[in-house]
Amino acid sequence: MPRGRYSLHDPHDHTPLAEEHFQCAPGPTGWRYVARRTTPTGEHTGSVDLTLDDLGRPLRLELHAGSWQVRGAALDGVTWVRTDPTGAHATEGTVRAHAFTGTSPAFLVATARLLRLTPSSAATRVRLVALTDPVLAPRTVDQSWALVDSEAHATDNGPLTVDTYQVSALDTGEQHSVHIAGDVVLSAPGIELEDLESPPSAFA
Repeated sequence: MPRGRYSLHDPHDHTPLAEEHFQCAPGPTGWRYVARRTTPTGEHTGSVDLTLDDLGRPLRLELHAGSWQVRGAALDGVTWVRTDPTGAHATEGTVRAHAFTGTSPAFLVATARLLRLTPSSAATRVRLVALTDPVLAPRTVDQSWALVDSEAHATDNGPLTVDTYQVSALDTGEQHSVHIAGDVVLSAPGIELEDLESPPSAFA
C-alpha cells in the first residue's frame, strides 16, 4: 500500500499551493485513493477519497475543499452533488463524460487506468468533469492522452516500470507530460512526489 506525500504548486510560477498526504491500494473492487490536503504550513484544507472499479470508472468520489463538498460517481456518464459551505443548498449535475479530474494526482492515475493505453495505441480522446479548486466548481474538459514511452528501471525492490503520457488539452492545444509508475504519479505539471514509504502497486 503506497503511502507518501505530494507537493502541489502553480505550474506557471511555481508558487507552493498545498501538500497532499496520501495512501492508495488495489482492492476487491478496483483501486482506492485517500488523502488529506494541507497548506505548506501544515493547516488542513481538504481531502480526497476516490474509489475506482476494475475498469477504472469512478465508483465513488468525495472531495472536500475548504467548506465545499462534492460527491460523485459514474452513473449515466458522471453524476455529482455539490454542497455549499453553509450546507443549506446542494446542486446536482450529470454530464456525458468518462470520469472526473482535478488537481489531485489521483485523477491522473485514474484516467491512465481508465484508458489502458499501450505504446502502440493511437492518442485517445477522453471527456472529463474537472472539479476546480478552491470551490470545486465543475466544468467539462476534453483531453487527448497518448502513452509515448514505457521504460523499466532497476530498483532495490525489482524493476519499476515508468509510463510517460502526453496529455493535450483539446480546447487550447496545450501539451504536457505525465510520468506514472503503477499507482503513483512521479511528476506532472504542478505535482512533485516528495516522499514515498513503499513501492507503487502494480495493477493486474
